[in-house]
Amino acid sequence: MNPKTQSERTRALCELAPVIPVIVINDAADAGKLGEALVSGGLPVLEVTLRTDAALDAIKAMSKIPGGHVGAGTVLTREQVYRAKEAGASFAVAPGATETLIRACEDASLPLLPGAVTASEVMQAMEFGYDMLKFFPAETSGGAAALKALAGPLQGVSFCPTGGVTPDNASSYLSLPNVVCVGSSWVASGDAIASGDWAGIESRARSASHLRG
Repeated sequence: MNPKTQSERTRALCELAPVIPVIVINDAADAGKLGEALVSGGLPVLEVTLRTDAALDAIKAMSKIPGGHVGAGTVLTREQVYRAKEAGASFAVAPGATETLIRACEDASLPLLPGAVTASEVMQAMEFGYDMLKFFPAETSGGAAALKALAGPLQGVSFCPTGGVTPDNASSYLSLPNVVCVGSSWVASGDAIASGDWAGIESRARSASHLRG
């Protein structure tokens, strides 16, 4: 799968809902109920970060949820690409972009949402064939104002800003023409997952699903 096709597929996923929950999960036993709550709340695209030992098992469990699309986040290496694909991930998310990672996703036919934050990084991603990118870390890199500034010279590129996005500032990002969706952990926080607050997570998911700029 070449980068252009990858980017088309990640864009299609990003267009399904205004918010992609970024999930850090410590117990794979929670994955099924968590995924069901998020999908039932109207957020079908889920990112499980590869920051815990439970992440791959959680991806495996969530990949079986009807109507859901689970991806692996914080993908840094070729090995992680293949392990995520084997676990059932339908896409990968990376904080940046390297040629090794891009080629691994191409070889594995795993759509990639690569990270970029400067004009040079965006241009480099464009040279590889990507026009749907993660803008990370969003708030500490200038936030919505920075993305607005990038829209002029870098037309045709869209973003999913992640990092410091909250219910209070999400609309400032979503109102921008070059932002398709945002990624954040507020919908399914670590505390909410640990306490099994599935009803609360579903309620926040439902509210997030109606966010617009």
